[in-house]
Amino acid sequence: MRTVFIGFLFLNLFFSCNSNEVALEYRTDFTPSEQEIIAQSKKIIEDCYFATCISVDREGQPRARIMEPFSPDPDFTIWMATNPKSRKVGQIEHNAKTTLHYFDKKTLSYVSLYGRAYIVNDSLTKANKWKDGWEKFYKNRDKAYLLIQFIPNTLEMISITRGYTGDAQTWQPHQVILRE
Repeated sequence: MRTVFIGFLFLNLFFSCNSNEVALEYRTDFTPSEQEIIAQSKKIIEDCYFATCISVDREGQPRARIMEPFSPDPDFTIWMATNPKSRKVGQIEHNAKTTLHYFDKKTLSYVSLYGRAYIVNDSLTKANKWKDGWEKFYKNRDKAYLLIQFIPNTLEMISITRGYTGDAQTWQPHQVILRE
């Protein structure tokens, strides 16, 4: 019994010391103005379809690529698929800080999301996060397909046609803190 307890204590200490991440909770106390910014942002995201995913390489250089993300979950978690051999997998594993950026030229609108990304290789989750047509890109769904779970902390949005023009002096976009 004592050995089990010491083992449990060691594992708990090991994982808590090596984890520099703090789980942030999704807010539920949004003001009416923030709720409207979130709703408009979701519409922009749906209209865009593609997003630019920006991760950081080992030299600190941001790297951008076009992705085909799923629509945001209710808590604004966004899922994307990738090849396990892609550079972004190593970049995200090394530095989880990631940005997703959506731009809609038709409406002069954009949404930038800042947060953390995580590589997910769980077969059940992967089975639930699959789009028809992806078989062309992922020949082997078990070995050639991973998920990226992106959890944003901050949302920024500009939409000229929707009346969200940001600060006239500084051009600061409308911002909502999603997680604290």
